[in-house]
Amino acid sequence: MVLPFLVLYMTKHFDYSEADAGLVLAVYGIGALITAPTIGKISDKVGSFKIMKASLFLTGFMFFIYTFISSYYLILGFTFLLAVINEAFRPANLSLISEVVTPAQRRTAFALNRLAINLGMSIGPVVGGLLTLINFSIIFYVDGITSLIAALFLVTSKWKKIEEPEDSSVLIGNGEGKHLGALRDKNLVFFLLALIPVAMVFFQHMSTMPLFLVQDLGFSPATYGALTIVNTGLIILIEVPLNNYLSTWSDKKNLTIGATLTAIGFGGMAFAHDILFLIITIVIWTFGEMIVFPASAAYVSEIAPVKKRGEYMGFFQMSFSISFMVGPWLGTLILENFGSFSLWTAAFAFCVVSAIMMQNLNTKTADT
Repeated sequence: MVLPFLVLYMTKHFDYSEADAGLVLAVYGIGALITAPTIGKISDKVGSFKIMKASLFLTGFMFFIYTFISSYYLILGFTFLLAVINEAFRPANLSLISEVVTPAQRRTAFALNRLAINLGMSIGPVVGGLLTLINFSIIFYVDGITSLIAALFLVTSKWKKIEEPEDSSVLIGNGEGKHLGALRDKNLVFFLLALIPVAMVFFQHMSTMPLFLVQDLGFSPATYGALTIVNTGLIILIEVPLNNYLSTWSDKKNLTIGATLTAIGFGGMAFAHDILFLIITIVIWTFGEMIVFPASAAYVSEIAPVKKRGEYMGFFQMSFSISFMVGPWLGTLILENFGSFSLWTAAFAFCVVSAIMMQNLNTKTADT
């Protein structure tokens, strides 16, 4: 609820410039970027469940404190600290999911996790927007309260860890992986390099896609908002049963198909001129998204040694932070200097690169 309105909070509530407000968001992004692998490694030592509870409790209180800070430089420093604490939840969350479900259930479990995130991101900004009409500070209090409620829910929840042999997640032919640091594992590094191009393209849906619809095709911003319902609606209704159906397919197969569908969907927008064609392209890349991202988390949990899952998930999460930082910037650069056809052609090419690399991933078991 807070992050979508942080820039408006800085400009409307404090009357800071747009550049100053943008720097606050950038500082948050930097904090999130460096937190993921560090916290992931810590969660391996102290336990992912403890990290999740601590993150939610501290984040809740920090949201309350945020409303009492007015100095710009204090806001920058506190925002960085908030990012470190708040974003600590993500790699620990992914690691915990890997611990409490069987390997066969992981892809569906990660899809269910994405469903929860999308539901939250559908409801939070709507409620937050209404609350800002009363007072901007209220969104911090409400978000803080929901964080504390979530923490209390975890405290009272019971869960059972699936016992696995220490080397059960190490790939065949990479038995020494359990003794290496995450970035010394060639399987993880190769996969992250394969994932980043398609993730960069995916983030075009919230950066260059609205510009393309409004500036190039002449649609209203409201039309873009309506089209996003196609994406979120499909995710809410289909993603979990889809991944349950695909659970017998190998991660390599799912990742390759998902990246290919993303290539076709975003690349197809180079030829889009009407609403119907746009909807078709959105449906295609949404299916790509619904397949590739749960399979990505499942693959990382597969290649990660049991005692290093948090660290591996941290670098996995960091790949999305890098993609979010670079993708929208590069996309707008291409759109501004070379036009929309070049943008969507480049998006197609990036996803094809990901698909080819994912087809060459090392997997623990034979493909099915």
